[in-house]
Amino acid sequence: MAKWDMVVIGFFQDLQEEDVATFLALARDALDMAFGFTDQPQLFEKFGLTKDTVVLFKKFDEGRADFPVDKEAGLDLGDLSRFLITHSMHLVTEFNSQTSPKIFAARILNHLLLFVNQTLAQHRELLTGFREAAPPFRGQVLFVMVDVAADNSHVLNYFGLKAEEAPTLRLINVETTKKYAPAGVIPITAASVAAFCQAVLHGEVKHYLLSQEIPPDWDQRPVKTLVSKNFEQVAFDETKNVFVKFYAPWCSHCKEMAPAWEALAEKYRDREDIVIAEMDATANELEAFSVHGYPTLKFFPAGPDRKIIEYKSTRDLETFSKFLDRGGDLPEEESKEPAVSAPEAQPNSTLGPKEEL
Repeated sequence: MAKWDMVVIGFFQDLQEEDVATFLALARDALDMAFGFTDQPQLFEKFGLTKDTVVLFKKFDEGRADFPVDKEAGLDLGDLSRFLITHSMHLVTEFNSQTSPKIFAARILNHLLLFVNQTLAQHRELLTGFREAAPPFRGQVLFVMVDVAADNSHVLNYFGLKAEEAPTLRLINVETTKKYAPAGVIPITAASVAAFCQAVLHGEVKHYLLSQEIPPDWDQRPVKTLVSKNFEQVAFDETKNVFVKFYAPWCSHCKEMAPAWEALAEKYRDREDIVIAEMDATANELEAFSVHGYPTLKFFPAGPDRKIIEYKSTRDLETFSKFLDRGGDLPEEESKEPAVSAPEAQPNSTLGPKEEL
């Protein structure tokens, strides 16, 4: 084990069994750990085993994790693969460009992030309690440390945090992308971390939504500026037909269509029943729906039924105008989808700079 941080050994009493073939099939695809197998009774005894077991030996954390083979059901390739991925992760993983692919590949839906400044001794000391809280949640919650003194501004932005707010905790479910924060400022101890985890998992903590503050001049320009805090009252105003561009500041497709959007707003600026608006979807989140590609264009027609129509056609003034004049409808031949930019899969589809397609 000298050259490997992790070694997987299959202990099988009969090497002719189908379980051994399953084990070897997994071993062929594994790149970052060594595999071996044995049927030697003295090795079973040395490691305290009485039945077929796959053991992950590692040079960190608990040092060993056992996966007993179910004699009736046999060795399940998927279950063993998930077990090895889960237990090959450190109890606490520091987030950086090297570890992020493994974090995203771990297939653990809940990620708990501790934001600390690693240059401060009092922050580094908090890692002990954070690590102590982790073992009972292994496989259910991935514990991640984010150093706010490193190049992690994109992570802070995603959670709506500033570096000076560290130390603090956030939990994200990578499937729903819902984010959770402790109520108020809490001390970072093993007990408080475990309690926060349990509360989120038991549905006792409400997720939070990012929102910028409402700009004082949000409605002074032809294109109105929406944020989470004023979106509901504007988009679902029963007396208005509201056309909204959800964009990302870095998105080239958004920049390309900006002149057409401004021209559209200018064209309809005197129409009391039409509002042309935009929202930075990287800094504002909505309860009603999530935005996954940029730009996303949605039309909210007047009326009480909160209808939402997604616009998926050419992004030019003529087609936008036709769409508005027809009340959110276009002939079939004009409904071709243009290109979008999308976030890269993230913690959580979350952490990491977003890439354009």
